[in-house]
Amino acid sequence: MAGQEFSVRFWGVRGSIPSPGPHTAVYGGNTPCIEITCGDRCLIFDAGSGIRALGNQIVEAARSQHLELFFTHCHYDHIEGLPFFAPLHSEQFNLTMWSGHRPEPDTRQMVEQYMLKPYFPVGPACFRASVEYRELVPGDDIKLTGGIIIRTTALTHPDGAVGYRIEFDGRSICYVTDTEHFPGRMDQNILRFIKDSNIVIYDAAYDDDDFEKFTGYGHSTWQEGQRLCDAGNVGMYVAFHHRPSADDARLKAIEKRLKSIRPASLLAREGLVLTA
Repeated sequence: MAGQEFSVRFWGVRGSIPSPGPHTAVYGGNTPCIEITCGDRCLIFDAGSGIRALGNQIVEAARSQHLELFFTHCHYDHIEGLPFFAPLHSEQFNLTMWSGHRPEPDTRQMVEQYMLKPYFPVGPACFRASVEYRELVPGDDIKLTGGIIIRTTALTHPDGAVGYRIEFDGRSICYVTDTEHFPGRMDQNILRFIKDSNIVIYDAAYDDDDFEKFTGYGHSTWQEGQRLCDAGNVGMYVAFHHRPSADDARLKAIEKRLKSIRPASLLAREGLVLTA
């Protein structure tokens, strides 16, 4: 008997800044946003520019009226699409927002300070949906109705970031982006966190060959993701958070190299849906 639906859809896969255009059309140019479906529940992770299309689809399809949105952290590329998320502007929806990358700003402050004049014309008072702001401490387990458990961990990133492991119906999907590894030393915290997961989405902004010049930026490499997933007995490895300068030709070449090393791997692209 088949289990309940447990899948991830990618709405934004780039890091740093949106990079639309003909040279990024295959993998997509929107910044981070993924949607995880657990049965009839919709969980959203990050609110980069990709969240705009997701919001439009949710409203047009009259989908789940209660939504959960989890932020990894508050750098612009992970929050910039929030004001344009259509369910926030409809009284038909209620939304819980979670963050926990650092004590301050809290989730409400993060949203208010982003949507602040003169940098943004209106504040969150324009939202018509019912919005609840929640905090977490990395390491917390969040239990949602329907048997959903979300485990969290701290990541190595300037100003902090949170990794998420979603467990549902005996399966797991991990979202581990915006974290920096230490060459020659596997991150044991992440290794424990992703162990035996069905799908792991991992920060692969750089390549081992050019990683040294980006030390301190808070990101990792596609090769390190491969090494972690091999050591952690992971099913599918998804390389994520592509550099804005990486065009489709470069990403296709990376994907070919990655698959030659670890066949159960791929690069995230907008519109991709994977079932755990």
